[in-house]
Amino acid sequence: MSLRTGTAGRGRAGAVLGVDSGGSGLRVALAPAAGGSPLTWSSPVPVGTGGRGIDAPELLDRVLPAARRLLHEAGSPGCDAVCVGAAGMATLGNDLHAVLPGVLRAELGARRLALASDAVTAYAGALGQRPGVVVAAGTGVIALGTALGPEGRWRRADGWGHLLGDCGGGAWIGRAGLEAAMRAFDGRAGGSPALLARLEAVLGPACGLPGKLYPRPDRPAVLASFAPEVGRCAPDDPVAAGILREAARHIAASAAAACPPATSSDAGPAATPEVAAPEVALTGGLFRMGEPLLSPVQEELQMQLPQARVTTAQGDPLTGALRVATALTEDRLALPVDGALLRVVC
Repeated sequence: MSLRTGTAGRGRAGAVLGVDSGGSGLRVALAPAAGGSPLTWSSPVPVGTGGRGIDAPELLDRVLPAARRLLHEAGSPGCDAVCVGAAGMATLGNDLHAVLPGVLRAELGARRLALASDAVTAYAGALGQRPGVVVAAGTGVIALGTALGPEGRWRRADGWGHLLGDCGGGAWIGRAGLEAAMRAFDGRAGGSPALLARLEAVLGPACGLPGKLYPRPDRPAVLASFAPEVGRCAPDDPVAAGILREAARHIAASAAAACPPATSSDAGPAATPEVAAPEVALTGGLFRMGEPLLSPVQEELQMQLPQARVTTAQGDPLTGALRVATALTEDRLALPVDGALLRVVC
């Protein structure tokens, strides 16, 4: 675990706490409610799941000591608001919904609490409270969009896990790359000798791969670990490049499905309506693959969403959790509250 401290918020009363719990670990940040540099804590060990979904006692056993340490470092007596963003909140969050509000209020003095899917905190980190769509891609991939406003609602596409979806995500790319390697190993059509060489360099003999892969409880992460190898081979290997092109099609299709319609404003009966192009932001570790993936994704977005404007993500899901918590303290949360992807407890 690691602790990283900022300086802008020390000694100031009133703070907000953000929590980002995902497949790559757990992160906590504390920031002054009025703005300033956050204090952060992180651990690479993810929170486990049980019969009731995400394990609330385990999350609290790790978050509460970190939060107290950050509050002490900041000289703050407690938290005005907390936002917990967690992977699987919508489908595996029953334990968190039942346990967290009372404990966080009692232990940290939090008057307001938001429980959010990590897709929502990714959205808030990338676009803030502006309409558009955010594609968050790592081991899996999910697209989340909203038009905001009175009729605003969340529009979701994919994020269904590696067995039912997550098309174009890290596990999808890694599995496709390993399949192409095994085709080359067998001498079947469509195989990639380049990917076979990378498989054997990083995972050992190809014939031993099933025994290494199938018993693993973290198969999606193992598959996703091979995605960067597909990216490294893509500039010189047409099979690897084709895998990334197909991944880009899936990613763009999810963005198109979740993207809200363009909005228009009319200054008067004789005026020409002005149409606001929806924003599309890309966030998540998968896009650190760089040009081999980003270039086809941008091309596919241009074809499937020609009316949209691709923009740079402003921040990550931890930033988004802090933004949601801050908005709660100022009574200006504009993101759709639906009880599943985003629930607010006052």
